[in-house]
Amino acid sequence: MSPLLDEVITVDGTVSADAFTAKLRMTKAEFANAVGLAPQAVSKTKRLHTVATQARLRDVAEIINRVMPWSGSLGQAFAWYRGQPLPSFGDLTPEDLVKQGRADAVKRYLSRIAEGGYA
Repeated sequence: MSPLLDEVITVDGTVSADAFTAKLRMTKAEFANAVGLAPQAVSKTKRLHTVATQARLRDVAEIINRVMPWSGSLGQAFAWYRGQPLPSFGDLTPEDLVKQGRADAVKRYLSRIAEGGYA
């Protein structure tokens, strides 16, 4: 794994909302909004451990993790996630796409760019 993933994914394989929000220096409510979840999904233990919530958090962690080497820092990677319009997707941001349930499309886009493809 990578440093970010090592720090937000627990020994049992779940994504820790506490660790993620601490790394990003934001509230759970702000974080939930940024990843397209209800605030209760990241603050209530039972909701945090659902398959859907964990899948969304893992997708966001993987996307940010892949962008960090290009952007230079976690903060810059998260800023890219939240605000960079992607021409291939009609200028939707990665955040917009993740909220629409299209995280896999963002990950494929990043793979294409990493291989030297066009944005």
